Amino acid sequence: MTKLNIMASRHSAFYSPMICTIAGGFLEKEGLTGEYHVVEAGSSSGGEVAAGRMDVAQAAVSASWGPLDNGTKAPFAHFAQINRYDGFFIAARNPDAGFSWKKLLSGKFLHVHGGQPEAMLRYGAHKEGVDLEKVDDIDSPGGAEMLAQWRRGEGDYFHEQGAFPQQLENDDQAHIVASVGEAVGPVAFSSLVGRWDWLETDDAKRFAAAFKASREWVNTADPMEIAQAEASFFPDMDVSAIASAVGAYQQLGTWSGSIAIEPALYEAALDVFEHSNMVGSRHAYGDVVVPPPGH
Repeated sequence: MTKLNIMASRHSAFYSPMICTIAGGFLEKEGLTGEYHVVEAGSSSGGEVAAGRMDVAQAAVSASWGPLDNGTKAPFAHFAQINRYDGFFIAARNPDAGFSWKKLLSGKFLHVHGGQPEAMLRYGAHKEGVDLEKVDDIDSPGGAEMLAQWRRGEGDYFHEQGAFPQQLENDDQAHIVASVGEAVGPVAFSSLVGRWDWLETDDAKRFAAAFKASREWVNTADPMEIAQAEASFFPDMDVSAIASAVGAYQQLGTWSGSIAIEPALYEAALDVFEHSNMVGSRHAYGDVVVPPPGH
């Protein structure tokens, strides 16, 4: 079997369709195996693909806009949609059935800064009538460090992907009050990238077939079954927290539809980045995206 090196730029249950290509046995059905990696600080998943150290990586269409802004084409292409909604949740210290985004102005907000997470959060807040610049915020790299910050008592509100907020709920240390994905709406959030030449290979076609099957399964199977399949990838998470996150993503429609990156969702991502002045121009879809191999 051919082994593929697969990299995540953020490690969370939000990327279950990619993780389950390995955890759910879908690669093996196509004569492939996969080794999972998480990008190290100071590196980028797209850069690892460009260097040939990774075959496939999770990125976002925005990863190609920086090179295009500088007049060069990215050395990788986006060939499949992982998530068609933002996957971050907002949690509070206490239950709040009457939560509105304006309440973020009345406390300290522990949220992920920089890049796409902040761009999406800023756009979602704008749609909810809140200027993120006016929020009393606390910076965080996210993930385990953010959990530690929260557990030390930092912040009144918390912003991360599943299953971090669900784990805090499970531990009775937070209560989810909002979804950034609901506020932003459908958008090209996370995608899979490969080198332009690799995407012409038979391995790429087989991987795309495995990913399509995995994403359809993750979108429709029982959340606990999915959580149990990928539990070994999240040793510090309770299976019930992973299942809760998967269920929320299924309900939102995060993994619904075709694996092809929809032009309308690509344009929506450009809208988000234009709002924060994080892209130089509206780069053409065809300079960034290709159809899934074999489709």
